[in-house]
Amino acid sequence: MEHSDSAIIALLKEGDQRVFEQVFKTHFKNLHSYAYTFLKDDELAEEVVQNVFCRIWEKRGQLKTDGSIKAYLYRAVHNESLNYLKREKVKANFEVYYTGQMEQQEGESAEKVMATELEQRIRQALNELPQQCRTIFQLSRFEQLKYQQIADHMGLSVKTIENQMGKALKLMRAKLAEFLTLLFILWINR
Repeated sequence: MEHSDSAIIALLKEGDQRVFEQVFKTHFKNLHSYAYTFLKDDELAEEVVQNVFCRIWEKRGQLKTDGSIKAYLYRAVHNESLNYLKREKVKANFEVYYTGQMEQQEGESAEKVMATELEQRIRQALNELPQQCRTIFQLSRFEQLKYQQIADHMGLSVKTIENQMGKALKLMRAKLAEFLTLLFILWINR
């Protein structure tokens, strides 16, 4: 028994399951193909069409259309497909942003850990230097005094300061060589 579109809509609003099933069977396949043109995925297209029909059944009492039921269904599938794509795009953009933020934070955390570790290793290596070497190194590198200023301050010759700095740098390099190599490898792999 054929019904006009207005009769079908009226029967749907009244909750006529047979009419609903007939509309579903009549239009599902074509609506699925239409949704597929947007989504490029069979399962998603099927899900979108099923969601449209579920929503129609759930809100059948508020169904508002004066035109053709076919046009209404196509418009609903069109909108549902586009809404799905928009949600996925927003989700993908958020995931890219979130992943970037996490990688940045992990990178910053790793850099902080490496900087702290390097600072501890330098402090330890400094403490192992002979007293005069350590003092000269600290005045040169941390106080940024020139060799002449250090020599004047300590009452030593510039040549002694140069020799002590050479000794300090050699010992520091030896103590930190393994750690600096590891640091360099980690830095390159970032």
